[in-house]
Amino acid sequence: MSHIAYIGTGLLGSAFVEAAIGRGDQVTVWNRTASKAHALQAFGAVVAATPADAVRGAVRVHLVLPDDGVVEQVIASLRQALAPGAVIVDHSTTLPATTAARSARLNAEGVNYLHCPVFIGPAAAREGKGIIMVAGRRDLFEQVQPALERQAERVEYLGERPDLAAVYKLCGNAFIVGMNGLVADVFSIASGAGVANPDALKLLEFFDPRSITAVRGKKMAARDYTATFELSMARKDVRLMIETAGERPLAMLPGLAARIDTLLAEGHAADDLAVIARDA
Repeated sequence: MSHIAYIGTGLLGSAFVEAAIGRGDQVTVWNRTASKAHALQAFGAVVAATPADAVRGAVRVHLVLPDDGVVEQVIASLRQALAPGAVIVDHSTTLPATTAARSARLNAEGVNYLHCPVFIGPAAAREGKGIIMVAGRRDLFEQVQPALERQAERVEYLGERPDLAAVYKLCGNAFIVGMNGLVADVFSIASGAGVANPDALKLLEFFDPRSITAVRGKKMAARDYTATFELSMARKDVRLMIETAGERPLAMLPGLAARIDTLLAEGHAADDLAVIARDA
């Protein structure tokens, strides 16, 4: 049995705590909204009055916090109570530059810090599923690796560049947010043409956008603009999409149209659609 602490017990943090207790860990928790921490007492968690009280004696301190500012405040309040050799495992989604600076500063000051953001929802966390990415000192990763592998089904160590997991986390969330925006736009197009949203999703039964993303993504990365879908034709199709949606809201397509118009004005009409990433 390991004595660990969780600082931040919102939807994801609470799910991690429930799973850890289920694996036999002794877990102390703290949350800025005390009621969220106290709700975990029913599962066997010990609620601390302060972050410092939560981490005393813990071999690992898991942070599941909303932003860089809160991460800095919490670490400042708990660091003097850290046990010798304890590792801070920070699951928070944070700015890469700030993450790199924080990691360098803390480790230089003798605080063991790893950035470990996740692609895990609350339900997956309770079942030990999902992905944990790790960036930072290899010795610290090797120290916590067995525990992380019990926490998630896949653990990706990205190396000692301390901000790399933060970068990948933002890129992954860009896919998630962007795809949600595109689905919303698909619904607006379908609705504008009198097709119900569930019927529009039937398209995915025979059309797989993942393969399109992978193939054109490689063209973008390679800066290969040899046309298989000319930019001018893509812009015409986007115009048709916007016209079909009519007065319905669009999350993504207007911005895409504006980007294509800029490139068309620069003479890229005959280039592949991949050219939209030219300056990315």
